[in-house]
Amino acid sequence: MKKTIIAFVILALLLISLVLWAVNADISGNIQEYLNIAVIVVMVGFALYIGLERLKSLRRKEPIEDELSKKIMTKASSLAFYVSIYLWLFIMYMSDKTTMETHSLIGAGILGMSIIFLLSWLGVKLIGMKNV
Repeated sequence: MKKTIIAFVILALLLISLVLWAVNADISGNIQEYLNIAVIVVMVGFALYIGLERLKSLRRKEPIEDELSKKIMTKASSLAFYVSIYLWLFIMYMSDKTTMETHSLIGAGILGMSIIFLLSWLGVKLIGMKNV
């Protein structure tokens, strides 16, 4: 129960900070800003989905995380870790060839890691795990 409430509190804080950033920021309207906002909205939607699934399990008096969901999360996180290593290698290679600032590259890498985790989770959830 506490994990579910904490997830919703963090989600609310993230949405509030996103709205405050949008109000106070000088949005120039380039594609990079729109891409960042789109990725953040997708990740907020993913977190909302996970939180609602946990809440639904809690209401049905089921365990919040059963063995299958833990195994899916573990498999997706390990797959995302290995793919993220290659993402950071690519970012390190591109950092010499681009004029982007360092903090922008780091932010893009973090957002890329979250998208990689989302895609890994979707792949493991939809395709399934092989019994090896």
